[in-house]
Formats: sequence, C-alpha cells, structure tokens
Amino acid sequence: MVNEVRSSQTSVDLKKRKKAKKIRSATLTYILLIIIAFFTAGPFLWLVSTSFKSGQNIYDMHFFFKNPTIKNYTGVAQFMNLWQYFFNTVVITVGSILIDIILSSLCGYPLACMDFYGKKVVNVALISTMILPAAAGLVVNYLTVKNLHLMNTFMGVILPGSVKVFSIILMRQAYMAIPKEIIEAAKIDGASEMKIWYKIMLPEIMPAVSTLVIFDFIGSWNSFLWPIIILQDPKKYPIATALQYLNGQFNYKFGYIAAGTVISIIPVLIIFVAFQKYFINTMAGAVKG
Repeated sequence: MVNEVRSSQTSVDLKKRKKAKKIRSATLTYILLIIIAFFTAGPFLWLVSTSFKSGQNIYDMHFFFKNPTIKNYTGVAQFMNLWQYFFNTVVITVGSILIDIILSSLCGYPLACMDFYGKKVVNVALISTMILPAAAGLVVNYLTVKNLHLMNTFMGVILPGSVKVFSIILMRQAYMAIPKEIIEAAKIDGASEMKIWYKIMLPEIMPAVSTLVIFDFIGSWNSFLWPIIILQDPKKYPIATALQYLNGQFNYKFGYIAAGTVISIIPVLIIFVAFQKYFINTMAGAVKG
C-alpha cells in the first residue's frame, strides 16, 4: 500500500516537472519571438512614431516621444491630393487583381485537370520563366505598351504585370488538390468545362484565391518604378510613386513623408488581416503537400 502511494506521488511529481518544463520552454520561446518581432518591426515602429513627432525631434531615434502631434498628417493632406492618389492606386490595384485572378485561374485549370499534348512542356516553360528578373522585361513591356498607344493610361500600368507565372502555378497546385471524382461526376451530369470551372472548381480554391489577392494587392499597391515609366502626368501616379515624386518638396519635412507612408500602409494591413485566415490555410496546405 505504501509503495503504491509513493509510486502515485512520484508519477504526480514527474507530471508537474514536465508541465513546468513545458511552461518554461514556451515562455522562453515567446520571449525570443517577441524580441525578434520587435527588431523586425523596428523600422516601421520608428516610422509610425516619427509621423507623430514635431520638427524639433523628428530625427531622434527614440520610439517614445513627447508632445505627439498630428500636424504631419494634416500637413501632407494639404500639400498632396491624397484622395486622388488613393483613387489612382485603387483603380490600378483592383484592375490588376481582377485580371490576374480570372486569367491565372483559367490558365491553371487545364494545366491541372486536362490532358493535352505538350502539357509538360508548358509547365516547364512557365516555371523556367520565373528565373528571369523583372527588370529584363521592362524594355519589351514599354515597347508593347507604346505600340498599343497605352502610354499615360492606367491600362498601360495594369496590363504588363497583371498575369503572373507564380499565380498560374499557385492556381494549378490548388486545382490538383481537388479530387478528380468531382470533375468526372460533373461531366456525367452533362456539365461543360466552363461550367465545371465556374460552378465547382473556383469555389473550391477560394483559399488560394485569397492568398493571391494578398500578394497582388501588396505588389500593385506598392508599385513604384513602372508607373513612373508609363505615366507622364503626375496626377495619375499611385500613392507610392506620388510620395517619392514629392520627396524633393518634403525633403525639409521628413514627418510629412513618414505620415504619408503610414497612410499608404494602412490599406495593406487591412487586406492582410481580412484574408489572413485563408492565407495561413493555403500556406499550411502547401507545406503539407
């Protein structure tokens, strides 16, 4: 009886020790992650704090500041036509996202669910183009846009980078995860390929589409070089390009640039938070696959 009590007490002590060890390990892990996150987000936190500083302490490297002010935000709103630049950015971003989602999902469907001659060659050709730097296509894209008479237009900014190879491959991998029996059952019921894609396949890959929305939104919203090349009218610039274009005007007031940058980042954060759940599910599925 005494041995049983001692054995039970020993088992309880071991469980407590294991639990305490797990708590210590988890605590150290979270502390380390918080430190890494702080250093990673350091430049952004400094930018946010700078946007609330006055001209006297604008270049201090302190995250905490005294006497915060919103004059930088009101000042940049007065100097810049923010609503016009936001409208330009929304048009370019939404147009790029819609074209990319529609065309890449259409391209990915036959590559994943159909058998045709040269399918492997097409897949290899698509993947091989990803090794090319983006700058390699600037001249070709510029000449194409110019010959199409799309210079100084939003469409000239949207079209060259609207469909990406990464998007096609992502859609293809998402389609391949769907059981083929669903497609066969739909064909038996007399559904056409277009109806199968629109009614059955597209709703099944919404997590991948949400991931694509995040990547496209970040890329299009922060586009800088290509709009400068295509748009001759500064009033048509997106927000990222407009901030850099006005950098010379604000070089003596860095707080204005910081405030404008923070304002331009807010929509990106909103989109990421809105689609974060689907993004994590897609990335987890990719790792498992």
